[in-house]
Amino acid sequence: MRLYDTARQEVVPFEPGKIVRIYTCGITPYDATHIGHAATYMTYDILQRRLRDLGHETRCVRNITDVDDDILRKARELGVHYLDLAAKETARFDEDMKALGMLPSWSEPRATSAIAEIRKFIGQVLTSGHAYEVDGSVYFEVKSFAKFGSLSGLDRETMLELAAERGGNPEDPKKRDPLDFVLWQPSADDEPSWESRWGYGRPGWHIECSVLAMRDLGTATIDLHGGGADLIFPHHECESAQSEAATGKQFSRHWMHQAMVRMEGEKMSKSLGNLVFISDLRKKFHPNVIRLGLLNFHYRDSWEWNDEIMASALRRLERWKKGGEGNGALNSVREHLDNDLDTPTSLEVIDDAVQKGEGVSNAALLLGVDITSA
Repeated sequence: MRLYDTARQEVVPFEPGKIVRIYTCGITPYDATHIGHAATYMTYDILQRRLRDLGHETRCVRNITDVDDDILRKARELGVHYLDLAAKETARFDEDMKALGMLPSWSEPRATSAIAEIRKFIGQVLTSGHAYEVDGSVYFEVKSFAKFGSLSGLDRETMLELAAERGGNPEDPKKRDPLDFVLWQPSADDEPSWESRWGYGRPGWHIECSVLAMRDLGTATIDLHGGGADLIFPHHECESAQSEAATGKQFSRHWMHQAMVRMEGEKMSKSLGNLVFISDLRKKFHPNVIRLGLLNFHYRDSWEWNDEIMASALRRLERWKKGGEGNGALNSVREHLDNDLDTPTSLEVIDDAVQKGEGVSNAALLLGVDITSA
């Protein structure tokens, strides 16, 4: 198998051991699952299906960010407890993922489950000389870590722009450098707070993923880290830096990112409100139709949502169902998935096999589409 690695900026061999340890950044549960979420988790679902087909065991950890600025802001707006909001939206997300036939996560830990480990981890970063404390906040010092920026490959000016856009708060006067990022911060009066040796407060955004990945996967170095392309900077850059500063070991051997889904020319996101919810699509289409609609786009290609996507996927599913059971196109699909998870071409070779009168149930099933029950 060959996959594009974000850090190396090229398609390279992906050669894990028998057990493949994967971490993907999960949701901040303050709104319903949208098509962008589904596209992201579909990518890692297909990756795991092919790895299992090759004989590997996959252990994929997908976190739930149940405490951060976004969920606290939303809970405040709604007048509800932040954990009640998180529980409600996580249940909706899990229901959507199950309906789409996604492989269950090996572990789905919550950020609030790891406060003790987070405090210990921050202590390690401080001891390593890569962090400093100011008035109850602990910051990672990026100038102390020579590799900072190596994952994203961005220049300082671009990093500053993205940090400002994505919650990095480069204007914080307590920082030694605008790119320094928070590991621990004092809580506002109406926010959750935990005791620490730096004072009562709560974790920063990036720290949970380092801790949860290592805790639940049981290793300082994982095989593959995934998430949306909008997380490359600052989230994954900061996550990688703090992890390697604490352990002295490579954090992830491979970085794999899902391109953005757009709507009306803009990235589909909660902040912009331009969302297509999976729960709404499920009322109109069988989950296999939604899967086929998403798989029609390569994970590294950004694409624009439109209603014809589902209509086209429905027609494709009806054709495949007529093909019936058999191994038609199965080996070709395997080859294309091994070529940087090429799902669009995989769909096309199944189309061709159906046209030749071959049964394609097993090739479809490798993509998570059961045409015998659709």
